[in-house]
Amino acid sequence: MGPAAGLAALLAVLALGAGDPAGAAARGDTFSALTSVARALAPERRLLGLLRRYLRGEEARLRDLTRFYDKVLSLHEDSATPVSNPLLAFTLIKRLQSDWRNVVHSLEASENIRALKDGYEKVEQDLPAFEDVEGAARALMRLQDVYMLNVKGLARGVFQRVVGSAVTDLYSPRRLFSLTADDCFQVGKVAYDMGDYYHAIPWLEEAVSLFRGSYGEWKTEDEASLEDALDHLAFAYFQAGNVSCALSLSREFLLYSPDNKRMARNVLKYEKLLAESPNQVVAEAVIQRPNVPHLQTRDIYEGLCQTLGSQPTHYQIPSLYCSYETNSSPYLLLQPVRKEVIHLEPYVVLYHDFVSDVEAQKIRGLAEPWLQRSVVASGEKQLPVEYRISKSAWLKDTVDPLLVTLDHRIGALTGLDVQTPYAEYLQVVNYGIGGHYEPHFDHATSPTSPLYRMKSGNRVATFMIYLSSVEAGGATAFIYANFSVPVVKHCFGGICTGVVKGMVTHFMRAVLSWWEISGWPTSGYMSMDRSSADPAAQALKTKTLAERSRSSPVTFRRSQKPKARLGEEKGELPSGRGPCQHCLFPAKGSGLYQGTPENSSQAIRVERMGNT
Repeated sequence: MGPAAGLAALLAVLALGAGDPAGAAARGDTFSALTSVARALAPERRLLGLLRRYLRGEEARLRDLTRFYDKVLSLHEDSATPVSNPLLAFTLIKRLQSDWRNVVHSLEASENIRALKDGYEKVEQDLPAFEDVEGAARALMRLQDVYMLNVKGLARGVFQRVVGSAVTDLYSPRRLFSLTADDCFQVGKVAYDMGDYYHAIPWLEEAVSLFRGSYGEWKTEDEASLEDALDHLAFAYFQAGNVSCALSLSREFLLYSPDNKRMARNVLKYEKLLAESPNQVVAEAVIQRPNVPHLQTRDIYEGLCQTLGSQPTHYQIPSLYCSYETNSSPYLLLQPVRKEVIHLEPYVVLYHDFVSDVEAQKIRGLAEPWLQRSVVASGEKQLPVEYRISKSAWLKDTVDPLLVTLDHRIGALTGLDVQTPYAEYLQVVNYGIGGHYEPHFDHATSPTSPLYRMKSGNRVATFMIYLSSVEAGGATAFIYANFSVPVVKHCFGGICTGVVKGMVTHFMRAVLSWWEISGWPTSGYMSMDRSSADPAAQALKTKTLAERSRSSPVTFRRSQKPKARLGEEKGELPSGRGPCQHCLFPAKGSGLYQGTPENSSQAIRVERMGNT
């Protein structure tokens, strides 16, 4: 699951664990949760205040300098000014001996900038780290990949999918925000430093284009220049096998910086390569997207994220229906829950308006101080990984009476005991820029999993609550069942509006629920665990699965089983089982460029940016 730049959803789930307030309070991983990104606004507001005071001080200083300039200029504009006037003679000598020295060596400018620097240093510890810039840049690349977004469009602030000559607007922000040349350069450089020239080239191309358009204009905040962008882009094209483009860009670089000896040597080497292989002049390298070896279901997963729900509509399959649900519980008799059956195999249900706006806001508020980077199990350790980008918090029901009420409501609806040790604590997840969770299992797939040593049994079911709306994207993708559940509109009174196919949707307070231990696709980190020793839970699970298997048997091929990844539990995947994926606006990691440049075997060394 993952948002567009600036979009996210908060998810509440039942799962085992406890938060660490000291660790949660620590700054870092700003890009991985939008609540952290929002917090970054506070130090920037403080910086704006410091800059405002600096500007006012500088404006006053410049007004005074202008006054001095105008006074002296007026004396020189009158060519008939007699230097024989002893007063004029004295002031001329004094100005040249004293006044100009005081103007040139005034400490006011340094005092103004010193105050600005001191203020910056005080808030510096609260600012995002360089790793956050890298993480945010990789998030943009994920969005680019999963939704097939056009880089030129992104640079203009437009989210467009471009396939051949077809252009589709996917998302229209309320406020159009474009990227600068330096912004595009930084994204491209992150990919460049990873050796990912598939992503580096289009971003560096856009940076070069924008720098060309504004060449000669100086911007204080920019870190890069046209020369930097040309330098990186030339080497990226060379690594991708396009020596002709590398030569052209290197020659352009020398127009702006003719004394650069490193680039001059590269030009000679490119010319030699092209002389030895004349076909290279017209050859255009086809850069392949980096492979993601651990994600064999990437195409299916991304297709489900793009379509935002591929399951049949209710009028096509009568067994998919909407109803009021009480589960024969007195707790729900006076206020039944609106139920929408999304899929039969696996059995996935959507419950609308399960929590109120006030409850959703309260849960978010309780969780936010405890949010820290989401982790996955790797042996005995819990580690953050690139294929899971979010922050999580764990809430016990003792934190607030609202959580006890929520437990009662879930128990009444599911018929399951949601108290520990049969259920894990409530886990609240906040996705950040390009936040996502690649296909995975919620339940343990290996008998050596630490989960079994907790004496709580394996996970049986997942009960996931959306606590916020999203403006674009958003889906939980069930890979092997080949459908996804996106943000949907209300289902009321047994009349279903069905799945919203558009990107701009609103989804608040709804619940997505599915069975877990049967091996069906699952959202993973969000789950309601049930001990396999709990007779009531096991009986209900067996009965429900048996009823569904009679009504809609489905088989799946074992050849679809994905390879286990580093940091994931390994285990046999029985027939008919598969993982799921959460994708809000992006998904999956980028990986590194694995191809071999056409001239990599040449005995000629081309010097990369930074070499001397």
